[in-house]
Amino acid sequence: MTTRHTHRLRLDEPAIYEIQVQGRLDAAWSAWLGGMTLTSASEDAGPTITTLTGKVADQAALQGLLRRLHGLGLPLLSVRYLAPVPTIASQA
Repeated sequence: MTTRHTHRLRLDEPAIYEIQVQGRLDAAWSAWLGGMTLTSASEDAGPTITTLTGKVADQAALQGLLRRLHGLGLPLLSVRYLAPVPTIASQA
């Protein structure tokens, strides 16, 4: 399935992302991970998957977040761009 975005993503703009890792992280990790919302679930007897959703300041911050997850030893399953973060100028 291909997702089309009408907004052209730039390296220096904030955006909303969804990141999935294998393993369990509870909400206490949210502040250390940039204020992301964390939810964990497992299906049947499969591994637990934690989904992080939230605003990331720019692509450099996204790289830093991914490095933190790697440092915790959590295998990365997916990174998905969801939407741009509305700016004051675009809301006017």
